[in-house]
Amino acid sequence: MVDNVAPAEVWHALQTDPKAQMVDVRTDAEWNFVGLADLSAAGKTPALIPWQVFPSMQVNGQFVEHLQQAGLKPDDKIYFLCRSGVRSMAAAQAAQAAGFAHVYNIADGFEGPPDGHGHRGTVAGWQASDLPWRQR
Repeated sequence: MVDNVAPAEVWHALQTDPKAQMVDVRTDAEWNFVGLADLSAAGKTPALIPWQVFPSMQVNGQFVEHLQQAGLKPDDKIYFLCRSGVRSMAAAQAAQAAGFAHVYNIADGFEGPPDGHGHRGTVAGWQASDLPWRQR
């Protein structure tokens, strides 16, 4: 089972635990147009590994290999991030099945659910929690 962790808890872990890492599983288009978590204050950068490949949105068949190529270790604490928490949960489950022991899903992802006007980033998630982020 993969636990959901609130964005503020993830930010604290990234700042205090040397084994804590973030993997952003969104697409290149999302990283470019929506933005990225800025982990520089924690001395880290998110690993950018898409779970699904744009534009076909087929699952990345080399996802686990890309985790290993990014230097992630089976005993790291890996927090997975996507737009709303759905793709990141699937990615975390795949990582767990591949032997990564400490994987977590960032609840509500980077943008969270849409608000009453259909806009994301205001209700829940990394952005709505007022955590550091930047445009690419």
